[in-house]
Amino acid sequence: MTLALIDYGAGNLHSVANALRAAGAEDVAITADPAVVRAADRIVLPGVGSFKACAAGLWGIAGMVEAMNERVHVGGAPFLGICVGMQLLATRGLEHGITPGLGWIEGEVRLIERTDPAIKIPHMGWNDVSLGRKDPAQGLIDAGEAYFLHSYHFAPEDGATVAAMTDHGGGLVAAVARDNVVGVQFHPEKSQGFGLALLARFLEWEP
Repeated sequence: MTLALIDYGAGNLHSVANALRAAGAEDVAITADPAVVRAADRIVLPGVGSFKACAAGLWGIAGMVEAMNERVHVGGAPFLGICVGMQLLATRGLEHGITPGLGWIEGEVRLIERTDPAIKIPHMGWNDVSLGRKDPAQGLIDAGEAYFLHSYHFAPEDGATVAAMTDHGGGLVAAVARDNVVGVQFHPEKSQGFGLALLARFLEWEP
């Protein structure tokens, strides 16, 4: 099984790759080559930084978004987006202006609202991951505690795509999913046993 870890200049690639290998992945290809993505069995899109910068990096690789669309939506490859990689699934992001996203899960990425003066932004550190009554991730996401680091959050249009929530002065979406696509706001590679267990399930996930 080949896993394509997309390198578009916006992710802590080696930490994610090491975590994937620790979770059981044997063939992790860190790649900026659309042909490798098009041939991969599974795809992971990490992301660190602003929505705008990450989108620019991803669309800046000729043919990459087209390869992702083809492999994921036509070929059915399981896909995992991490942090900003999850946010890029949205229709648009509002960080530093309006920036189009992939549009795979309708919604927008907005600044976390400070509803309580005691709440700090960015949302940083360990926090609970809780599951809802519906499970669009088909068993992939489990309840537990994960490591978060973000100032913007994904607000999906369809609540049925929300796979998990967390609480930081109010509810924030911790994971979204639709069909063979899942995104997590937290960092599995920094979430110790909880994160490695998630990645191990992703390697076996057959949505």
